[in-house]
Amino acid sequence: MSGDHGLDHDPGADHDHGLGHDLDLAVRLLAGTPTHEGRDPLVLRRWAEAAEEFGRRMTPDPVPVRVIERDGGLAAGLLARYRSRPPVVEVYVDTVDRAERLVAELGWRHWFPAGSVRAAALAHERAHAWLHHAHVRSAFKRALGHTALRLGPRRLYAHVAGADELAAHAYARATCGLGRSPLLLTEALAAAMSKKPEVPESETDRWVS
Repeated sequence: MSGDHGLDHDPGADHDHGLGHDLDLAVRLLAGTPTHEGRDPLVLRRWAEAAEEFGRRMTPDPVPVRVIERDGGLAAGLLARYRSRPPVVEVYVDTVDRAERLVAELGWRHWFPAGSVRAAALAHERAHAWLHHAHVRSAFKRALGHTALRLGPRRLYAHVAGADELAAHAYARATCGLGRSPLLLTEALAAAMSKKPEVPESETDRWVS
């Protein structure tokens, strides 16, 4: 799909359409995540909405994290990766460069400005680091509302596989002021690396962050 909407391009319409379509992408990511086979699509949509809302509202502490740039991301299917011990974010520069070129090829620069791929990757991993904190993880589970056990008025909330990825994408989009979710770009990148002839918005391949 090309992001070039010609002379009649309406940024407001783009924004409205983008929010809805990004949610569809998020639901599809959950549906393709192990443990969610056969799950009610309405439940998946509710979880996706809650995860994205949580991500948009996150305010991680400004804790300095070492950033290391590496090659080999294209071969490994990696854009960036967070390691907790010691805290470090590895950014794969070959993947970042390919993603930036892909944005230009697809005409998506109004959604992903130059330099935003690296910035979004760092923000995404910063979100994952924040979600590792026990109090944040607990609040996230409550927001998702997936009940594992109920004892009278008390509930034990369960982890929702894939939801942290959605929260991290939503945080990166909000923090970097992107026109669309980075999830759209990671799926397009996966499709491009699979050497598929087209990159439709229905693409379901996933790229590891």
